[in-house]
Amino acid sequence: MKRVLTFAAAAGLLVLGGCPGESSTATPDAKKSPAGDPALKELISRARATFGTLKAEAESNVHEVTEEKVTLGRMLYFDTRLSKGQGISCNTCHDLTKFGVDGEKTSPGHRGQRGDRNSPTVYNAALHTSQFWDGRAKDVEEQATMPITNPVEMAMADDATCVSVLRTIPGYEPLFKAAFPDDDDPITMSNVGKAIGAFERRLITPSRLDDFMSGKTDALSAQEQRGLKTYLEVNCQMCHMGPALGGNMFQKLGLAKPHPNQADIGRAKVTGQDSDKFFFKVPSLRNITKTAPYYHDGSIATLEEAIKDMAEYQLGKTLTDEQVADLVAFMGALEGRIDQAYIAKPQMPENGPNTPAPDPN
Repeated sequence: MKRVLTFAAAAGLLVLGGCPGESSTATPDAKKSPAGDPALKELISRARATFGTLKAEAESNVHEVTEEKVTLGRMLYFDTRLSKGQGISCNTCHDLTKFGVDGEKTSPGHRGQRGDRNSPTVYNAALHTSQFWDGRAKDVEEQATMPITNPVEMAMADDATCVSVLRTIPGYEPLFKAAFPDDDDPITMSNVGKAIGAFERRLITPSRLDDFMSGKTDALSAQEQRGLKTYLEVNCQMCHMGPALGGNMFQKLGLAKPHPNQADIGRAKVTGQDSDKFFFKVPSLRNITKTAPYYHDGSIATLEEAIKDMAEYQLGKTLTDEQVADLVAFMGALEGRIDQAYIAKPQMPENGPNTPAPDPN
């Protein structure tokens, strides 16, 4: 595994508006530089090389996204009947109206139980190379089903129990058949994950940074442009690169010096390797100003604090107040546009006569 020096999640770090097609609006203090300004052209060129192009869908060579899968996946994402107590859905901890998070350090699950890791945003998560802080799921399709049978989270007894509940809801059968027409028995846990994953692959949030990289030079204010330049100068992009500005590598918490928050051994829980202790997946910085608290355990409340902390423990340096302010401003430009129609809660299929009642125990 390649470990690279990073400005490790200078924002959400070690902890995830309008419709995507809308045109950008210049910020109030936007600096209109001449079209031929060499410095501005260089900044745009460096940004493009670092972040690439954000597509409207997180494509997969394995999982085809169809309208039928998306329709089913949206319903399953919001359906609380996938939980033992029938009070928790995917959207409970990953609220799509709150940029895909719940604002909690750790999320309350069945009977109010809490795990020990922060719930990251689902927006742009399908762009990541793996899922969960420790990377134990290879994609959003695999990740989607795991909380359902986690005893602390949605607490279903097992996959078979979840499938049996879905079979008692008459409206789901035609939806599963439409989404998976080649399957003789389409209502399976694997297909639950595939459908939710298809829905999540379109939870992509283009921002003013993308507008700026497309050539709209007034999409970023003068301070936000300075923040982008600082971002590149202090090497935040060593880990936070690519279309999601993160999500494509693991990094050690406390790279420059031991971090006081090294209680969770991170990826080593998955691999069993001592060399993976305190390594976590680098999160996406998109929408980072909206997804506090930060780190894998939600222990950092503010973005300013997270940036200063990461500079010290990941880079071994102290940033100036101006650098921190400019970085925060730039990260504000990463707030994306959400398609409100796409994330609207659908009308759910009604219970059948044999649909079980909630089990609070």
